[in-house]
Parts: sequence; C-alpha cells; structure tokens
Amino acid sequence: MYKTVSTSALNKLIIVAALGYFVDIYDLVLFSVERKDSLTEILGSGATKESIKNIGMALLSWQMGGMLVGGLFWGILGDKKGRLSVLFGSILMYSLANIANGFVTNVEWYAVLRFISGFGLAGELGAGITLVSESMSKEKRGIGTMIVATVGVFGAVVAGFMGDVIHNWRWSFFIGGGMGLVLLVLRIGVFESGMFKKVKESTISKGNFFNLFKTRERAFQYLSIIMIAIPVWYVMGILISFAPEIFASMGVTHFTPDAGKSIMYAYLGITAGDLVSGLISQLLKSRKKALGLFLGMTIISVFLYFKFAVISEVYYYVIITIIGFATGYWAVFMSTAAELFGTNIRATATTTAPNFVRGALIFLSMGFRYFETVFFTENGKADSQKAALAVGIIVAILSIAALINLKETFHKDLNYTE
Repeated sequence: MYKTVSTSALNKLIIVAALGYFVDIYDLVLFSVERKDSLTEILGSGATKESIKNIGMALLSWQMGGMLVGGLFWGILGDKKGRLSVLFGSILMYSLANIANGFVTNVEWYAVLRFISGFGLAGELGAGITLVSESMSKEKRGIGTMIVATVGVFGAVVAGFMGDVIHNWRWSFFIGGGMGLVLLVLRIGVFESGMFKKVKESTISKGNFFNLFKTRERAFQYLSIIMIAIPVWYVMGILISFAPEIFASMGVTHFTPDAGKSIMYAYLGITAGDLVSGLISQLLKSRKKALGLFLGMTIISVFLYFKFAVISEVYYYVIITIIGFATGYWAVFMSTAAELFGTNIRATATTTAPNFVRGALIFLSMGFRYFETVFFTENGKADSQKAALAVGIIVAILSIAALINLKETFHKDLNYTE
C-alpha cells in the first residue's frame, strides 16, 4: 500500500499544481489576447484584417498541434518516468518558449515558438491532476482537483485583464514565462505519487497509449470523456473567437465583440462554474450527474447566445459570462478522466484527453469554415451564424451520446492497474 502523506505536504502539492495550471491557462489564452497587436507590429505595412485573421488562425493551429503531440509525449512520460518529471519539465518548456516568444520579429519564428509552447503546455494539467487524484482519498480528491481547476482557469481572466493593462504585447509574454520560472522554485518538497512508485517497481506495461484501446469498453470510455468536454472549446474557439464574423452575418452593426474582454468575462464564468461543478459532484457523490447538469446548461446558454447576445454589448458580455459558467465543468471532466483508468496508463489518459479536446479546435474550425461555404446570407456572403450553429448541433449530439455511455467514477478506488 502506498504511504499516506501529511496534510501540509498535500496542501503544497495542490498549491503547486493549481498555480502551474494558472500559468498554463494564462499562457494558453495569451496568444488570443495579443494576436492582433503582435501581428500588426510584425507584419508592418502588410497587416490587414484578412492577413491578421488568416495568419492568426494558422498560428493557433500550430499551438494546438503542439499540444496534440505534447499530450502524447508528456502523458507517456508521466506513466513511465513519473508525474513530477512531467509537471516541472512541461512548466520549464512553456515558460522558456513564451519568454522567447516576446523576442520574435517574423511569422516563421512565431509559429515555431507557438508549437513549442503548445508542446510544453500539454503536460502540466494532466500531470498535476493525476498527482493530486492519486494522493488524496476517494472522498476528497474531487475537492483537490476542483481547487486546481478553479485557481487555474482564473489565469485566463488575468491574461485578458493584462491585455488591457499592458500595451506592449512582448511584455505580456515575458511576464507569462517569468511566472512559470518563479513557480519552479516552489517544487522543492513536492512528492511523487505513491501509487506510481508502486507500479514503477513492477514489470507491468506502463504508458502504452494503445492500451487505452485494447478493449472496446476502455476505448469507448476514453472517447466518451473526450467528447463530453468538446463543447467547452466549441464555445471558446468558435462562439467567442469568431464572434465578430458571426455577429456581422447576423446584421449586427452597433457593436463589435472585443477578444480580450470576451475571454476575460467567459473565464470569470468558467472560474465560478468550476468551483460550483466540483462542489455539486461532491454533494451528489456523482461525477456523471454533475457533468450532465452542466452540459445541459451549456446547450441552453448557447441558445441564449444566438437569440439574445445581439441585442446589445451589455447583453453579449452577460451571456458570455453565463456560457462560461455553464462550460465550467473542466474540473469534473479532469477528475473523471483520472478516475477512469488504472495507474499504469492514468497519466497517459489524463494528459492526452484534455489536449485532444483542445486540439479538436482544429477540426471545429475546419467544420465552421466548411459550413460557411454551404450557408449564405441574403446578400450572398458566408452565413457564419448558421455555420456556427451547425457545428454546435453536431457537438451537442456527440457529447450527449458520450455522457450516456460514460461510467460513474466517484467512489472508484484508483490503486489498481489495467
């Protein structure tokens, strides 16, 4: 049996994991906040709305591509070498990449550093959640992951705020990277998972990604937990990122959504949602019921977005905050991902799942652009509203099916292998 850790050591672990995710999210959304200003300076006379949009989408795809590859790398490493090596290795990588990002002078290096940053960002959350889940009792581990997620997503609120306060985009990247390096100092005294140590000494296969698909049941559980969280990035990657285009196709001319403010209000809602969803899962003693409740609220809030957000700028930001709250089930999603699988593939599953969710934004964007070639407004322009709605309906159907298939994990003992 793995050794029980002291309360002070456990508290330090939760704090480090939470602050690591805070910096992770700050750096993740920082590009979206600083995209316009950074590309305007780098492109110089070649900067147009169209070039900023197209190059910005390409750079975001590079970042998400890095997260997809990084998710596999860090997840497998976490099961083979340990959770701590991933937790701090990933923080070091994305911190240095973001500091370097503050010095870029051309799009090519911007793309390279977005990929490296994405690669590094892919590891911290999964390793932190796995470590916290394995170190706490089954009755309290949901509280631990709730704290990590709630503190973490607030990093996006700070990123949106800093975008308004700091007028030099390069300093935003310097600050993000600097925070990560400072965080590494706190790693002294943070312990490795006792469950992992026990498995590490055995001869059982560890960190085998394909083990997640070894049986039909295991594969469906893995795919289901990924699909349940896709609506979160549909909201962030489509409804918020493409809000100007969607609103223009709806004939809105009295205001234009601001990217930085939208992200800030959305993540304010997500922060509250993560706290409440985590508490509800503990109160109901069910991850699945909490996920179902918030998924239902997400679908309703998306309807509010298309129906009422166009009325005024105030309505838009209020509804964006409501949508953020509804999609604030990331804490429960991560808890469930960690609880679904055995110790020998837990880090692999918990690290790859959120990054496949984030990486799905590439395919959501492709679907959005495809439907823009199918639906047109009365004046012959692409109907971004209907395109976004079509993608949303597909995502909703798949996520509901995934929820129905998902197993309950609240009372599950994690001290086992696949």
